[in-house]
Amino acid sequence: MSLRLSRSNAVSTPDLPSSLPISLVDFRGEPVPTHDNPRPDRLVTGNPDRTTWTHYSATRGDVDCGIWACEPGAWRIAFPAGKEEFFHVISGRLRITSLTGDAREFGPGDACVIPAGFEGVFEVIERVRKHFVVIDRNTG
Repeated sequence: MSLRLSRSNAVSTPDLPSSLPISLVDFRGEPVPTHDNPRPDRLVTGNPDRTTWTHYSATRGDVDCGIWACEPGAWRIAFPAGKEEFFHVISGRLRITSLTGDAREFGPGDACVIPAGFEGVFEVIERVRKHFVVIDRNTG
């Protein structure tokens, strides 16, 4: 196994040929953001603007991570089998309520996993900004 660092901080890994450098991904830069809104059929309150800065997408499309921000509002969520999300709140406040009425609030420093198959309501109480990692085993 050899570890080589270049000016781009590329690193070779032991399971890949040493001629294929793998670059580390850090969150210091700011990729071009994408904007969207919840689907109209899922809206509960408001029509919040959601901004996503995707810092990394796996080649197969099964893993995405970055930073997500959203204005106050609420919408229904339904995670299909095979899709889950880890997030860590940077700023703001949100609440996730399951179909059974179990509500959890998250603020700065809090983290959560939304498991595959989860259904409920995602509510942004105060403009929120969070790190996210989404794994979708149905893609790729």
